[in-house]
Amino acid sequence: MKLVKEKAIQVIMSALSEDIASGDITSNAVFEKDQIVIAQIVCGQDCVLAGVDVAKWVFSSLDEKMMFRPLCNDGDKVKKKKRVISLKGSIKNILAGERTALNFLGRLSGIATLTGEFVKKTKGSRAKIYDTRKTTPGMRVLEKYAVRMGNGYNHRMGLWDGILIKDNHLQATSDKRQGARIKPIEESIKKARARGYKNIEIEVENIKELQAALASGADIIMLDNMKIEDVRKAVRLKETNDKGQGARTVIEVSGGVTLDSVAKIAKTRVDRISIGSLTHLAPGIDFSLEIG
Repeated sequence: MKLVKEKAIQVIMSALSEDIASGDITSNAVFEKDQIVIAQIVCGQDCVLAGVDVAKWVFSSLDEKMMFRPLCNDGDKVKKKKRVISLKGSIKNILAGERTALNFLGRLSGIATLTGEFVKKTKGSRAKIYDTRKTTPGMRVLEKYAVRMGNGYNHRMGLWDGILIKDNHLQATSDKRQGARIKPIEESIKKARARGYKNIEIEVENIKELQAALASGADIIMLDNMKIEDVRKAVRLKETNDKGQGARTVIEVSGGVTLDSVAKIAKTRVDRISIGSLTHLAPGIDFSLEIG
């Protein structure tokens, strides 16, 4: 899935409007006449680059005649002080788009860089790193694109493109007795299957719930905040079930995954590890624009 320009432009125009509003009064005061200048965007720290096209669309939205030359590509690992973009055009338009472009580059490169760190920790395992819906409102398309640039994978884009039966779905149809969520697990999967949905995913909190999900034919089972020893047991049970059913269930781990814990989780032979912090806790990367 490529970065969708139409979706990105909506976010870009909103960001430009927020920053420029009625006009850049500083540039209008300082420059009596507009002038053509050359500028470079420079990376302030080592990172995985993401957002080059977004920066291009920022400047082209302000000035279609501006020369924009990428010196690096999204997904590249770049070093501190590396020049990543070259610009030539109106000083007023370059300065009008500067902060918005740098903000996008910093945010998206931060996500790509953090994702890359998690991916590196799981190298050699079958586990793939997935994002979640914990994204900045309005920025989901861009932030999930950045995850892919860090060699991660996208979970659902929204509520509309995948079945994920979560704890609150189950809790709303269960009672307070011990093991009361077993029946809702069975019935929820059955109902989703009857409606023709495929790749049905369900969230479970313990081994008994896992067993119920396996028996009910869930395609993907998310182990939510389970202890590492229970994750290992869940994988063993799943592998035994796969042999008996002649099918393959995907096991996903979610909840509280950190750079310190992800390698240990990956060694349990899980298929996926979903991490909300890829998007909602990623630190930004510093970029600057230099004239001349």
